[in-house]
Amino acid sequence: MTSIAAIAQSGLQAAQLRLDSSAHNVANMNTEGFRRQTVEQQAAPSLGGTRARPGQAGEPGVALEQEAVEQIAATYAFKASLLVLRTADDMAGALLDVRA
Repeated sequence: MTSIAAIAQSGLQAAQLRLDSSAHNVANMNTEGFRRQTVEQQAAPSLGGTRARPGQAGEPGVALEQEAVEQIAATYAFKASLLVLRTADDMAGALLDVRA
């Protein structure tokens, strides 16, 4: 069985990569010919959680409103993974209290 903490950690890393990529896009949006960086995520059942890797958009240009939405979505994904970690910690504490 895969550890809940490992699943949450992979979610945290994926959200951080999404946030970093979006910040990179905003910082370089006025660079001529710049192609926005994307993040491709896929489930990784064998590892538990998700696998994220950077990619590149096909067309040059950055839409600021799209990046703002991406940053908000990444923030919510980060918070959700953090909540999973906190819940796992609470459950482990409760289990130890019962066993003690």
